[in-house]
Amino acid sequence: MTLAFAETEDDMPEGGRHPLFADAPSSVSFNKLRKRLLRQVRQAMDDFAMLKGQKRWLVGLSGGKDSYGLLALLMDLQWRGLLPVELVACNLDQGQPNFPKHILPDYLKSIGVTHRIEYRDTYSIVKEKVPTGGTYCSLCSRLRRGNLYRIAREEGCDALVLGHHREDILETFFMNFFHGGRLAAMPPKLLNDEGDLMVLRPLAYAAEDDLAKFAAAMHFPIIPCDLCGSQDGLQRNAMKAMLADIETRMPGRKDAMLRALGHTNPSHLLDPTLFDFSSLETVRQE
Repeated sequence: MTLAFAETEDDMPEGGRHPLFADAPSSVSFNKLRKRLLRQVRQAMDDFAMLKGQKRWLVGLSGGKDSYGLLALLMDLQWRGLLPVELVACNLDQGQPNFPKHILPDYLKSIGVTHRIEYRDTYSIVKEKVPTGGTYCSLCSRLRRGNLYRIAREEGCDALVLGHHREDILETFFMNFFHGGRLAAMPPKLLNDEGDLMVLRPLAYAAEDDLAKFAAAMHFPIIPCDLCGSQDGLQRNAMKAMLADIETRMPGRKDAMLRALGHTNPSHLLDPTLFDFSSLETVRQE
């Protein structure tokens, strides 16, 4: 499916914005930011055929800036008639201490989106299984993902949609590069192991800084993560700091790196399973 990008409000429904944006800034800078994010989401959907065969999406909502931004942008596109899928927002309450249980249900009701709040105490499992000083993120993520897959099936959804952005993808690439000994990132579109659900990341082209500005302007009720956020020295934080330093010294490198992930040349790498080096032969000149 090819999406035609709109640079003006002329081809938008009357009013130019979803009611969700009624209290958002009317400044030129915010409108440019909103349009840029919408364009990037639509571009990712187009490039990776995210709408192919899709009718109903489960949108994972953690309470962080990225998932709030994702939901708002998807609702905006849906309202404009540019996203022909049903949206179901879902928060998995993982039993973290002092988690404000009322914030997400109240917010989701106020914006009129179909939603489901699911309670599963994975927090206790993570605390029990991970030794002191260990990294919680990997096990926490696996447990959360398994529950979200189950919920997606129960809700009759075709895909689980997540709020990972440009920096998440680059950080994952360098974590695998430095620590995993492989070239692998976080794909914008992935078929789960069972083969019955897609995992989609429409924010793949969106910059984290843009999403932070968007969240602040929209006054999303952010809920901090007291599990992962309490740990220092995570590998991902090191990758984030490295990328930030590179971008500061050489602006535009993050976008260049992201483009590089989409322009691989197997014959110039070292993987004989991707390129048949044994078949290379010289042609003798007569």
